[in-house]
Amino acid sequence: MWHGSCRAVNQCVDPGAAAAHTGGVNASRPSPELDAARRVLATEAAALSSLAESLDERLAEAVRLLAATTGRVVVSGMGKSGHIGRKIAATLASTGTPALFVHPGEASHGDLGMVVPGDSVLALSNSGETPELTDIVTHTRRYGLPLVAITGRADSTLARTADVALLLPHCPEACPMGLAPTTSTTMMLALGDAVAVALLSRRGFTAADFRAFHPGGRLGAQLSRVADLMHGAEALPLAGPDTPMGEAILMITAKSFGCLGIVEDGRLVGIITDGDLRRALDQGGKPLLARKAGEVMTQAPRRVRPDALAAEALRLMNTGKITSLFVVDEADRPVGILHVHDLLRAGVA
Repeated sequence: MWHGSCRAVNQCVDPGAAAAHTGGVNASRPSPELDAARRVLATEAAALSSLAESLDERLAEAVRLLAATTGRVVVSGMGKSGHIGRKIAATLASTGTPALFVHPGEASHGDLGMVVPGDSVLALSNSGETPELTDIVTHTRRYGLPLVAITGRADSTLARTADVALLLPHCPEACPMGLAPTTSTTMMLALGDAVAVALLSRRGFTAADFRAFHPGGRLGAQLSRVADLMHGAEALPLAGPDTPMGEAILMITAKSFGCLGIVEDGRLVGIITDGDLRRALDQGGKPLLARKAGEVMTQAPRRVRPDALAAEALRLMNTGKITSLFVVDEADRPVGILHVHDLLRAGVA
């Protein structure tokens, strides 16, 4: 089992920053509400510190048990623990561990049918004596399903019954009456996150896997690959280094990317942009239209691989202050092109 209790922690609060957050109003005398809020955060921070120090091989044992589950991790809890359980189940599911939340009350009225051989159960109860959990706990024992408990009492029925009991250290609730679940639920949530991330690491879950479970919204966009957004070979504005600049300018206009890739032996060796054209005009000497593309191009342009994240392409564009980026394969042959507008439409930028 785990043992431990809360220790006091220093509040690293910059008085100047605190005053800035209050907009300068009563900066020298924080309001009672602000004092209360800070006490809550300090209390919960101390609890999380104690929780981290109390971790031992029980956590690793629980992770191994859940990782071996061939079905789903069924999370259950009552009241505030139930709310935390729903979030833990969602986090597990989104990070590669199939999971669902089953309400213990509903479990007693038919939903036990959702908990089948191959599943494991993660039961949450700070007291470890939540009567509503009785039926689902009994169900795990009857059918030999692995049971992991998160509880605050080592001598509780839940802790004694579970295959692995993860104990929360004894810490005061942040509620001034010491009654409302606050510190205990914060620790429970954090411990659920720790278990989920440990499982993620054990499974070798990648960013590509993460995107598969988060296809919508900004997160899904950030995890898009360049290959998902780029224009293909048919759209590429390409020319050889011996191309007359008159033809090169027409090609830049026709393709609408504001640039022209210069290829030699199939490899990307340079690029001509609007900026290169302006600089060539300022150089004097041979007129622009009398030159070849190879004389005007910028050598070794920025490029990106098709399997790179779209966010990486955006970083290259921002760093280079460019709007188009050629996509090349391992041999440096152009296979596509990406415009900043493509990133904007996808929600990456």
